Amino acid sequence: MITEKILDIFKGAIKNSPADQTELVCESEEFYLTRFAENLIHQNMGRSDSTIWCRAIFGKKAGVARSNDATKEGVAELLKIAGDVARNGNDDPGFQSLIRSDKAQKSQGFYKTTFDYPAASRAGDVAAIIDRAKAASLTCAGTYQTSATALCVANSLGTEQFDKTSEYRFSLTAVAPGGRSGWSQAAGRDIEQFDFLTAAQRALDKAAYPGEAVQLQSGTYNVILEPDAVANFLLLTAFLGFGGKTLHQGRSFMSEKIGQAIMASGITITEDPFHPAMQFMPFDYEGVSRRKITLVENGIAREGVYDSYYAVLAGKTSTGNALAPDNNYGPYPKAMVIAPGNSSADELIKSTPSGIYVTRFWYLNYINPMKTMVTGYTRDGTFLIEDGKITKPIVDMRVQQSMLEAFSNVELVSSEQRLIPQYGTLMLVPFLKINNFNLSAT
Repeated sequence: MITEKILDIFKGAIKNSPADQTELVCESEEFYLTRFAENLIHQNMGRSDSTIWCRAIFGKKAGVARSNDATKEGVAELLKIAGDVARNGNDDPGFQSLIRSDKAQKSQGFYKTTFDYPAASRAGDVAAIIDRAKAASLTCAGTYQTSATALCVANSLGTEQFDKTSEYRFSLTAVAPGGRSGWSQAAGRDIEQFDFLTAAQRALDKAAYPGEAVQLQSGTYNVILEPDAVANFLLLTAFLGFGGKTLHQGRSFMSEKIGQAIMASGITITEDPFHPAMQFMPFDYEGVSRRKITLVENGIAREGVYDSYYAVLAGKTSTGNALAPDNNYGPYPKAMVIAPGNSSADELIKSTPSGIYVTRFWYLNYINPMKTMVTGYTRDGTFLIEDGKITKPIVDMRVQQSMLEAFSNVELVSSEQRLIPQYGTLMLVPFLKINNFNLSAT
């Protein structure tokens, strides 16, 4: 993994760059992974690699190139390629300039104990889980990963940033002899705070739940969504509506609705990279310091997130949400938090005379992006709620639901939150009780 010495290479390359403006970014990751299936560990592996991006600017022409050669010679060659791309490209009338950023605050998200967690310790943790699975006549499979990520950004305007974070990620699927499955996952920065047996037990309990699964008819149901299912919806909702690109282009469900109610009053969503559970990288891929942004406050649309490009177009300032230089998505929230409520998860269930308990959604896809309509399936632990109690498993059902409508129909929010990782994003989310949720028999 790269060290802060990469800044010296970057500064030398920028000093010698013929471009009007130059930006260099390096993201380096070192991770170690244990995989297991059929109650056996079948893979232990590690990988260390870096990606370097160069953005060269000539007037209003920008060229981007990338490689994984972090040597002085490799960076110099990359700068040459990016310059050639820029010279042969077209002017971008929306581009104004790279951005200069002061030094970001130091990350609190690197834990050496996480990064140094031995493979033997991961194997021991997995063995304890497998012992529990065998005792319940279950078969389990999953992954257990520890990693560290370093990010370095420098440009010709004087931006110089370097920091690193650590992370653990765990996922488990447990399967009963009849084929019923349960699933759980966990993530965090400090592995010494990780209760892996409690996380695993959630999946084991679902797979071992007694009784035959019943088939329900298509209709609208009151549902209790576990945090994993909530995160599935939040991620896709954020992609559609919280980024400055979709807001600027009028493709966001928040376009022309800032200051209006778009969700239930119990829903507040923030981009909060410095939340103690997040401890996210303190700057983005342009070197801009991240900050807390209120996206939705008590159901009211407040603000989106921006990089320098779309901030200029929108007449705003960057919120520190730029993605890698060669992305096509524009700015995007990476550390979202749904504020907790006042009810326990058990109280959400007890308040439901009739409903469905959902562990997670699977294979969600858009039907109508402007209406945030998606389709997919429930998976790995779907249960019937009767008289305020979970009574029996049910056959998984198809989702055909507007996510924005679902967030508007939230009745209760749990006080408990879980940290959910998905596609490079972390989300700290509660359980939700949602009324009039559309599910179809499969």
